[in-house]
Amino acid sequence: MASETVVLKVAMSCGGCSGAVKRVLTKMEGVESFDIDMEQQKVTVKGNVKPEDVFQTVSKTGKKTAFWEAEEATPAAGAAAPEAAPAAPAPEAAPAADAAPAPEVTPANTTA
Repeated sequence: MASETVVLKVAMSCGGCSGAVKRVLTKMEGVESFDIDMEQQKVTVKGNVKPEDVFQTVSKTGKKTAFWEAEEATPAAGAAAPEAAPAAPAPEAAPAADAAPAPEVTPANTTA
């Protein structure tokens, strides 16, 4: 297996969190080196490892874990959803206009 670099986004709020990640990576077979960046919530692992294995091992710490690339791709997926959303409000606007005359009649009858 060729040497590989795996970058993960791991939710770490304290030294204990990063310590847990450090412990599991130190014990993981094939890991040559790793870097834990608390400020960026970033863990970089180098070695003869499979990305999915590193992900599973770090996930066992109980910390929210994701591949770094997946986090960067999320806004692009989110941008597609708002484009579809404007189509839904247009049909809602027509029934609201139809419903408006009914409330006008009721208050007029109550006022008179």
